Amino acid sequence: MNFEKVVFGFFVLLAATLNFGYVTGEIDNPLHHNAFELYAAVVVNVIATVLKLGDRTQMGAVHLASSLVASIQLLAAAVIWIWETQGKGIDPLLVTEHQMSMVVSLALGALLANVVSVVLLVIETANFRRRA
Repeated sequence: MNFEKVVFGFFVLLAATLNFGYVTGEIDNPLHHNAFELYAAVVVNVIATVLKLGDRTQMGAVHLASSLVASIQLLAAAVIWIWETQGKGIDPLLVTEHQMSMVVSLALGALLANVVSVVLLVIETANFRRRA
């Protein structure tokens, strides 16, 4: 068993599941979206992106591209969330439907990129052949 592949797969899947957990719920209801889960998704996505930097294959390039997209979109969602709540001094439970929809929409875009990354991981795993 290749420990590096285990860590890589772990972070790819964790990034996708944290992102999915964050976006699940009504898009405009702040009670359905935990800010800590958004921050965890950002951190795990950035870690997954760093882990993808060493791969020099074509599949690795697409992995990196999908991870960069997810990280950028989640960072943008976090920046908007921080600006709307901390920058404007608004209680997180009192953000408007429009503000919450912006944050969750960006996180949904990141989820799509994470799904692409997971699909690539499954394809790469299915194509792996043991060398005897």
